[in-house]
Amino acid sequence: MSKFVIRTVSSGIKFDLKATNGQVIATSEVYTTEAACRNGIESVMKNAPVANVENQTEENFEVMKHPKFEMYQDKAGEFRFRLKATNGQVIAVSEGYTAKAGCLNGIESVQKNAPEAEIVVEE
Repeated sequence: MSKFVIRTVSSGIKFDLKATNGQVIATSEVYTTEAACRNGIESVMKNAPVANVENQTEENFEVMKHPKFEMYQDKAGEFRFRLKATNGQVIAVSEGYTAKAGCLNGIESVQKNAPEAEIVVEE
C-alpha cells in the first residue's frame, strides 16, 4: 500500500508520498508544524485525483485551471511535475525524470496512490 511518510528535517517537517514499491513519487515543501504538514497531505489527497496535466514542455500549451499538475523541464533538462491546489499553491513536487513518459507515469502514480495512502510518522 502507498503511504505518506511525515518526517522531521533540519528546517521543519515534510512528507514524502511513497508508492507501494517504496519509491518516493512526490514530496512536499517544509512545514513548521505537523498539523500544517497533515493539511498539505489532505490537500494532495483531495486535489491529485481531479487535477489536469498542464504540459509546459509543449509549445503553446493549454493553460489549465487549478488544481493541476504542471509538467516542465528543469535547467538540467530533466522532466518534473508540481501539483498545485485550487488556490494555486504548490503542494507536492517530483524528482527529476530523464524521459517525459517517466514523468507522466509519476503523475499517474500520484493520482492513483494519494487518495488511499495511509499516513505514517517516521520516528
